Amino acid sequence: MDTQAIVATPDWHALADRMETRRDEIVDLMSLLRDHADPAAGSPADVDSVAWAIACASLGDQHLWQDLGLPSRRELSMLIEHWFPQLAARNTHNMKWKKFFYKQLCLREDLLICKAPTCGVCSDYGLCFGPEEASSVTP
Repeated sequence: MDTQAIVATPDWHALADRMETRRDEIVDLMSLLRDHADPAAGSPADVDSVAWAIACASLGDQHLWQDLGLPSRRELSMLIEHWFPQLAARNTHNMKWKKFFYKQLCLREDLLICKAPTCGVCSDYGLCFGPEEASSVTP
């Protein structure tokens, strides 16, 4: 599948209030994504557009691929691998993307908010690494 053909379309109306009240969070997520952008993937403006869509959609209530309007997690992973390959490569245990992005932000700030010292023994393991079928999330 052509990763440039993947079109992410968040529900901007549903995210509008959160985008307004959580602007600092969007800025932090965009910074994380930009720092891992592949210059060969597209222009800086294109990187910003993709980073903006991902950052804003990360404020949604569903899986990130759903909040972006993508058909599955596979397309989201391909999108991230194309535009932000260094960041994608860091997700070695296939953590859910929103969880992964926020964990990366916490690590940047030396904040450890996890319930356990390692993911394997955490009571939230299933929330971070479980399946992402559309039927498992209610809108």
